[in-house]
Amino acid sequence: MDSPRFLRRLLLPLAPLLTLAALSTALAPAPGPAPAPVPARTSVPAGAAAPASTAPAAVTFSDDFDGPAGAAVDAAKWQTETGDNVNNHERQYYTAGNRNAALDGRGNLVITARRENPGNYQCWYGRCEYTSARLNTAGRFTTTYGRVEARMKIPRGQGMWPAFWMLGNDIGQVGWPASGEIDIMENVGFEPSTVHGTLHGPGYSGSGGIGAGHTLPNGQAFADAFHTFAVDWSPGLITWSVDGTVYQRRTPADLGGRQWVFDKPFFLILNLAVGGYWPGDPDGSTVLPQQLLVDHVRVTTGGGQTGGPITGIGGKCVDVAGAGTANGTPVQLYDCNGTAAQNWTVGSDGTIRALGKCLDVASGGTADGTRVQLWDCNGTPAQQWAVPGARDIVNPQANKCLDAAGGGSANGTGLQIWTCTGAANQKWTVTR
Repeated sequence: MDSPRFLRRLLLPLAPLLTLAALSTALAPAPGPAPAPVPARTSVPAGAAAPASTAPAAVTFSDDFDGPAGAAVDAAKWQTETGDNVNNHERQYYTAGNRNAALDGRGNLVITARRENPGNYQCWYGRCEYTSARLNTAGRFTTTYGRVEARMKIPRGQGMWPAFWMLGNDIGQVGWPASGEIDIMENVGFEPSTVHGTLHGPGYSGSGGIGAGHTLPNGQAFADAFHTFAVDWSPGLITWSVDGTVYQRRTPADLGGRQWVFDKPFFLILNLAVGGYWPGDPDGSTVLPQQLLVDHVRVTTGGGQTGGPITGIGGKCVDVAGAGTANGTPVQLYDCNGTAAQNWTVGSDGTIRALGKCLDVASGGTADGTRVQLWDCNGTPAQQWAVPGARDIVNPQANKCLDAAGGGSANGTGLQIWTCTGAANQKWTVTR
């Protein structure tokens, strides 16, 4: 059942600005289809590459939730939503103030779900049975691209539904799901060992969202310890990870021709829901109160271009063969030597450049084993690369990783694209 997260009553100070007419979330996410191949293209010469700047990666949003026990969150960073949620048939009422969202004095935000109704709150089903909290950064902070992460310890129990997610900042103008939604982490209490990451957009919303789950080994529960949940987000690519382990990548090719709506500003949301279509309601096994502990929330973006070596397997450097500048010059591994042939700039435009030209997938290919080369920068998808925190270098058009052929590390080992496996020959250290 398609059931967006929608607060029937919203008392937000910026509601006239945002309207927030369709705040949403997924039901059970389903994996999307495999990427479809993209027709090849021939590299076309273009103008010379722009000179690199040296702007470093930057933390653009950070909250470590330091402060005295019982204090409210920083109102300059977060606003608190109030109301219930009829569309998902959630059972909680989100309250104002710091009763259900407060600092613990030990560097954590604590969002608490309780079985209570001290304010005689009314919900879609009658007198509310539970209270909880939901916070967002709408009107305070938005981001387009970057690494978005939170270190959290989630609650446990039937009916618990913690989430860390983002909505397109244009939701007040275009509505949901056209705004887009990126679910960084959701957990439903009946799956204590599994979290989900999901995309929602036009034609793939609610239970039709595109996503996947990540399960801890050996029956471990996410409620037992803190874990870091993150997305690395760049043009045409979003990568999900838990504690640095990538478990899902999505590109426009996964949407089957439907619209990719994730190249624009989004704001952040933290909440703990109780009950609803997906998690089901609490039952006799559910112990309340339950708490979502958040150690930090952080957004890091690469401010501009960066320059320096890119090192890979065996400590070897990504190298332009013979320091050649002709179109089609192979790119390889070689002993690091500090020459211009090994000095790469990673641009905010998605390019990776050396010697005034771009790292390019030959003929725009998407097949495993397609070699990479140097070519005049021309703005095509064959020259777009994402560099997520997991140390992959990914071509979103192919949804494949930069790879040292055959797992080799000898001088002259050619570089290619290959299905991402997480192997050592696909891991790179990029100068930042």
